[in-house]
Formats: sequence, C-alpha cells, structure tokens
Amino acid sequence: MENASMLSQPYANDAPPRESAISAVSWAAVFAGAVIAAALSLALFAGGAGLGFLSVSPWGDEGLPAPAVGIGVVAWMLFTQIVAYGIAGYVAGRLRTKWVDVHADEVYFRDTAHGFLVWAVSAVVSAALLGASIVSLASGVAKAGASAAGAATAATTAAAAAGAGGATEQASDYFADMLLRTDRPDAAGDRAGARAEVGRIVAVSLGRGEMTPEDRDYVASVVAAQAGIEPDAARKRVEQAIQQAKKAAGEARQKARQAADGARQAAAAFALWAFASMLIGAFVASLAATWGGRRRDTQKLP
Repeated sequence: MENASMLSQPYANDAPPRESAISAVSWAAVFAGAVIAAALSLALFAGGAGLGFLSVSPWGDEGLPAPAVGIGVVAWMLFTQIVAYGIAGYVAGRLRTKWVDVHADEVYFRDTAHGFLVWAVSAVVSAALLGASIVSLASGVAKAGASAAGAATAATTAAAAAGAGGATEQASDYFADMLLRTDRPDAAGDRAGARAEVGRIVAVSLGRGEMTPEDRDYVASVVAAQAGIEPDAARKRVEQAIQQAKKAAGEARQKARQAADGARQAAAAFALWAFASMLIGAFVASLAATWGGRRRDTQKLP
C-alpha cells in the first residue's frame, strides 16, 4: 500500500519542476535574423550578377565558357547561402532571450530551432515576394496585351498562316504541279520555275519520308532536260540529292533533340543544386545560432 501511495504521488519527495513563463521561441530574434538573411542574400545576389556579367561576353571567342559559368553560378549560390544564413543565425542566437533553469541539451535544441526558424521565415518571405513580383509582372503584361489586342490578333493570324498554313499551301502547290506535269520537260523552259517545282517535290517527299517512284522519275526527267545529261545520270543525281537531303534533315533533328536534352539536364542540375544550397543554408543557420546562443550565455558582466 505504501508503494502504491508513492506511485500515485510522483512529486511526493521532489518539488515539481518550475515552468518558465517566457516562450521558448524568441520571435524578435528570429525575425531579425530572417531580415538580415534576406538583405545579405539580395546584396550577394547583386554582386554575383555583376561578376557574372563581367565574366561573359557576347562574342564567341571571348569570356568564360558555358561550363565554367555554370560552375561559378553554383559556387556563388553556395557561398551566398553560407554567408547570409551563417551571419543571420549567429545574430539570432545572440539576440534571443536567455533561458534560466533549462538543461544544456534543451538550450542547444532551442538554439538549433531558432536558426532553422530564421532560415524558414526568410525562405517563406522570399518566396512570397517572388510570387507577388511574378503576379505583378503578369498583370502588367496582361494589361499591355489587352491594349494591343488588335495588333496581337493580326500577328497571330499571320504566324498561323506562315506556320501551319505554309505546309498546306506547299502541299496544294505540289498537287497543282502534278496536274500540270508533262511527260517531256523542255530544256528551254523556265529554269527558275523548274527549280521551284523540284524544290516543292523534294520538300513534300522529305515530310512524307520518301519520294514516290512517279516523283522520282519526273524529277529525273526535269534534271536531265535542264542539266543536259543522260537519264541514268539524272536518276543517280536525284538519288544522291535525296539521300543527302535525308541526312541533313536527320542531323538537324538530332541536333534539336540534343539541344533540348541539354537544356533539360541543365535545368535539372540547377534545380538540384538550388535544393542542396537551401539545405546547406538551413544547416549553417542552425549551427551558427548555437554558436551565437552559447556566446550569449557565457557573457559575464564586467
């Protein structure tokens, strides 16, 4: 019975622990550190932009190459996170309220949390300001677009006619040429017209992937008549031209794919490095806050 009575009264022999009336979070210190982090990040970003413009050149044979510029951007981004959040976390640790009757481990945890809060508040505020800037920019663009709606509509119509309509017009010219073909092209005929007609046939054939036997025979006859060569030699010339055109088109598509893939990889690498730099900023802010808090608690009156 005595043991049961002691279990029911956990503070029978010891005094209950005192609960501090002061919050464990010094929000004033956190907000001060977040403002410092944002200001330093902006200043370092401006400095990095200036150095970047000095290191590049509009001329191809001058300035740093693209890989070196990319490495410099990543290095400066990491440097910005370390410096800005290191100083901000340390200041927040020095400015926070001193906790009394708190275990050393708890003080260490609270200082770490203060540094992390500095990073989190700064990141949220920066994201909010960036989002507001994007919304404001989009609103301005929308107003400008509304004032120029007539011109934009005309430009869009012209672009559509030059793009999707261009292929339709080319196909219609191709079929019109088919209706006007002759079995014996005249060598004294219009050379420019024959060249344009052959160009349309080749373009449609490349879009289709191959040239029909009828088109191949007709083009060979036109080449033989205009160039004054034998039909067999004209056919060989047509085959060579078609193969070269296919090769050029394939190389162009391959280069376009490589460029798109390179841009995708560069964007992915930048996003991953930005993520890593943010994690480094959070770690540095938390660590610096523990240093500042320890320094603040060890200060003694003269």
